Amino acid sequence: MPTTTAVPPATGALSVPELLTQASVLQQAGQPAAAAALYEGWLATQDAPLRHVVLFNLGTLLSTLQRDADAEVAYRDALRRQPDFAHALLNLGHVLERRGAHDEALATWQRVVDTQAVPELRLHAHNNRGRLLELLRRFPEAEAELAASLQLEPKQFDAIQHYVHLRQKQCKWPAALPVGEVTPYMLMIGTSLLAMMSESDDPALQLLTAQRFVHERCPKPPAAALHAAGPKRSGRIRIGYLSGDLHMHAVGLLIPELLELHDRSKFEVFGFCWTPESQMPQRQRLLRALDQHVRLAGVDDATAAKLIAEAGIDVLVDLQGLTSGARPGILGHRAAPVQVSYLGLPGTSALPGVDWILADRFVIPEHMQRFYSEKPIYLPHCYQVSDRHREVAPTPQRSSYGLPDDRFVFCSFNNNFKFTQDMFRCWMRILQQVPDSVLWLLADNETARDNMLREADAHAIARERLIFAPRVAPPEYLARFQLADLVLDTFPYNAGTTASDALWMGTPILTLAGRSYISRMAGSLLTAVGLPDLITETLADYERLAVAIGRTPARAASYKRYLAEHGRQSPLFDLPRLVRDIETQFERLALAQR
Repeated sequence: MPTTTAVPPATGALSVPELLTQASVLQQAGQPAAAAALYEGWLATQDAPLRHVVLFNLGTLLSTLQRDADAEVAYRDALRRQPDFAHALLNLGHVLERRGAHDEALATWQRVVDTQAVPELRLHAHNNRGRLLELLRRFPEAEAELAASLQLEPKQFDAIQHYVHLRQKQCKWPAALPVGEVTPYMLMIGTSLLAMMSESDDPALQLLTAQRFVHERCPKPPAAALHAAGPKRSGRIRIGYLSGDLHMHAVGLLIPELLELHDRSKFEVFGFCWTPESQMPQRQRLLRALDQHVRLAGVDDATAAKLIAEAGIDVLVDLQGLTSGARPGILGHRAAPVQVSYLGLPGTSALPGVDWILADRFVIPEHMQRFYSEKPIYLPHCYQVSDRHREVAPTPQRSSYGLPDDRFVFCSFNNNFKFTQDMFRCWMRILQQVPDSVLWLLADNETARDNMLREADAHAIARERLIFAPRVAPPEYLARFQLADLVLDTFPYNAGTTASDALWMGTPILTLAGRSYISRMAGSLLTAVGLPDLITETLADYERLAVAIGRTPARAASYKRYLAEHGRQSPLFDLPRLVRDIETQFERLALAQR
């Protein structure tokens, strides 16, 4: 094993406790490489009974120093001497995962589960397996691991939130199914914000979930705002967009024109992002639309905030909120005098330092403002920007997707985790009442597909009336909307980007509007496009209207005609005006601060 630095001559004479003490002193002094060298020198001359402990400690240091190959050697050497050394097995699994040896990592953690390790270590092994299996999209296995973990220890909110969301992804209803000693209350408290948005339109529950996340996960913000020490504002107003999703992501697909259409005589546009670099056209277009691009990958939150403050940003727009991969710790430093939530999290984040949220009066009615930690910035027409330059493939034939030419086609291309039992059963009742109609869906995974088919069986709906669409490239995805007669929206997690895509392609969408921002998104879009009569407020009205339209195909055709003639000229797709509306608000807020 390679030596990092020169080793003192007396190293080999140290006892194991003395060695551990000296290495700890070096680590606390910020010298991990010297501590690793100390261990390596001792191992070169000693073969004491506790050698496996020294090897384990060395492995952890080498991992810290990003020397994973050497760390793996150290862990394996420790395990040759102590095969049931659970801590080494856990850490070895992480090293294996990082180098892509996923099956070996899973098997290594399984060894911990199978040993007589203390329950805490077995919990770690179950949770590691569950997390990796979820990343590998092996959802049933991932769920089983988390269920086993929760049976060992129910008070694990991280495990609970993944368990619930895994069931949502698989259309396993009810998603919040108690397991072991986990109570319904614990399931509610432990559910993630994203999962809660799919479970309930209660804005108070969403606020509670966001507040719990912030309390448990976000560092306490510094007392002084970082921007306060900066110079007085001058020149063009500087807008900074903060995100790790500036690529082929729902947010990255919506915002290119927002960035491109900013008035450069008044505004300078910065992107602060940790998106993985790629040469994909969408990523490159987004980068070209920025005046300045600052990479935050590998930069800690405090340094990232300092970079934002040094850039003199007047308005910082957070495009992620509490979604996967977000970095809310940056916002707590208050690097800009105005910090705004937009698009990535359609709801309150409860984040300290995020004072505003871009909205319209449909998604946040005035009487619902009390459920938002942010103050709404009301745009006059619609909250959502979109992209008028989306590439669209030629219109396909229905037969190319297995769709009948002579039947009414309902469709929902929303992600499966947005499907709830109440809504899916409503869809089955709609099919019962519209003879020969079909429902065209995405099946994100085989378990979800099987569960949807079983629900169809329970309603005496022939399985062939559920037609599953494959994943395709964005141009083909957009083109095939034209084959559907009516899009059925999900509730309480409405379509956002998907609703915009459907309306852009001239296909009407029926929605149910609830109480939360996310359950009112499609209603906002329908209002702006000029089709408010497709907004319902109860599940019964949603069902009745879907049946009425399905039984009268000419009505669906009239909606399509309207969208073909007027949709793209409506306020929904008037991007220059929408960008001016946003700029007007940002300018007002920026000038009021400095």
